[in-house]
Parts: sequence; structure tokens; C-alpha cells
Amino acid sequence: MKIIVIGLLAAIIVSLGSGLFFLTKERDDPTKLLRSLQIRIALSITLVVVLVLAWQFGWIESSV
Repeated sequence: MKIIVIGLLAAIIVSLGSGLFFLTKERDDPTKLLRSLQIRIALSITLVVVLVLAWQFGWIESSV
């Protein structure tokens, strides 16, 4: 489970970096920036769903 969460977080950070690159370098083509944003949103939603499902199935527990 840790590998999946870390992998998704790493993919979100890479997508954030590519969005920053397209924002600063590719001013003529906003579709690349939009695609990067869409990927980042999809990865974030996937991460939340994975965490909620893992909690529901008892794969992770709250420390509180």
C-alpha cells in the first residue's frame, strides 16, 4: 500500500513540474498545460479513492 501511495504522490509531483514547465516555456500552446492539469486532477482523485478504499477494507488504520 505504501508503494502505491508513494507512486501516486510522485506522479502528482511530476505532473506539477511538467505543468510548471509548460506554463513558463510553451506560451503558444495551452493544451499541454491543460492536459497536465487534467492528469494531476485525475491522479489526486485516484489517490483519495485509494486511501478511502484502503481504510474501508482495513488495509490502513487511523493512528488516533
